[in-house]
Amino acid sequence: MRKPQYPIGRSRRVSFSSQRTALWTLLGAGGVLGVGAIVAAVGGEPPDVGLMPPVVARAAERLEIMALGPGETLGEVLSKALDATEQGRLLMAFREQASPRRMNVGTEVTLRFRRGSGLRGVDVALNRDETVRLTRDPYGWSSDIVRTPTWTDTIYASGRIEVGGSLWMAVVGDPALEGVPYQDRGTLIDHLDRTFQWQVDFSRQIQAGDFYRFAFERQVRPDGSMRVGHIVVAELVNAGTPFHAIWFDPNDDGMGTYYDLEGKSVRRAFLRKPLEFRRISSRFSSSRFHPILQTWRGHQGVDYAAASGTPIMATADGVVTHSGPLGGLGNAVVIDHPNGFRTRYGHMSAVAANIHVGTRVRQSQIIGYVGSTGLATGPHLHYELWRSGRAVDPLAIDLPSGDPVPDDNWQRWSVEMQARLALLERMPAPGDVQYADVTASSYPTDLEDADEDE
Repeated sequence: MRKPQYPIGRSRRVSFSSQRTALWTLLGAGGVLGVGAIVAAVGGEPPDVGLMPPVVARAAERLEIMALGPGETLGEVLSKALDATEQGRLLMAFREQASPRRMNVGTEVTLRFRRGSGLRGVDVALNRDETVRLTRDPYGWSSDIVRTPTWTDTIYASGRIEVGGSLWMAVVGDPALEGVPYQDRGTLIDHLDRTFQWQVDFSRQIQAGDFYRFAFERQVRPDGSMRVGHIVVAELVNAGTPFHAIWFDPNDDGMGTYYDLEGKSVRRAFLRKPLEFRRISSRFSSSRFHPILQTWRGHQGVDYAAASGTPIMATADGVVTHSGPLGGLGNAVVIDHPNGFRTRYGHMSAVAANIHVGTRVRQSQIIGYVGSTGLATGPHLHYELWRSGRAVDPLAIDLPSGDPVPDDNWQRWSVEMQARLALLERMPAPGDVQYADVTASSYPTDLEDADEDE
């Protein structure tokens, strides 16, 4: 075996010039020593190696973005880049994820071309949270659903209704919500309205001096907009009377509801209205002049004026007993509920895709969309509430209460209630005049941090 040139244990003398050469070599090879440290070690100035010219890399793909126009189909858009055979193969792959016949005007279609070759992929945005990604492979086309990533945070806000103001103005202008997109602040108000709708009529009973505070958990898209969310805990003081709503999920299935401090359900078995923030265009009446039939007849429901396509919610849990055309109601859904109640929703532009006879629905679930089918002069929802075979006024009936906290969940409810009430205590109380100076940075941004003692 060949002996090493310098035996172990013996010192080796290295010249200063050799040290400097080694250090400059290390620097040129991307070593971690800084220039200043090397200059101090070897003396002298580092050599001028010049500057490399900028390198511009061309994108691997060329994108062409289009949107479906009125009456235009996905196939017509694809015909600009594919022949008829390839269109058929791509549409077959697309049908594995969605129906090309249900594309809305304005749907964004992105064609992805590889540099120096043809079309390599297509992205079709179904909505803000789902995109069908179609990719060319050796066997034709494959498809996947790409979901928009989200992150979870919690919003905290409190405020007082000023003289001449409204809850809308107070929440929209709340300084704690400065980082929340304007349109999402309207969503917060809607959630407050739906939570307290059985205790307070937001359109008539809110007055100067009323106070609110709440914690709202949301999922946020990369652009800062909210995908979904719900109130965790809220307090509303109306005319000096405090109302509380505390989220609790007895079954841990994501379908929880709200209870007051005594564990009683804040919600009733039925929503007061099946639409968000809509004007009543016609009320329940025993005799009304029908604008199309030109005759006097009973109006057995409430009409809500709304733009075509506005989502319609089921007002209570139940089972769908009719879905489709229903005489003068046009496209309609009928739902049977416990204790002899039935609701009917008419003049829909379309019934939701997952709503069929026999489908079980939950309160607030989307069941269809506002339209003007049947005997309707314009887009609106006709809503009826029946009890024991008789039509009743949905705006006047005393609706049944929801179930209280189950007895076998009472211990867990007590623990979670205290933890959520503690979130309110981090915000100004109704008598605190400093509420206007509180900002979002003063509050915790993660609900898990707030519940760490739970």
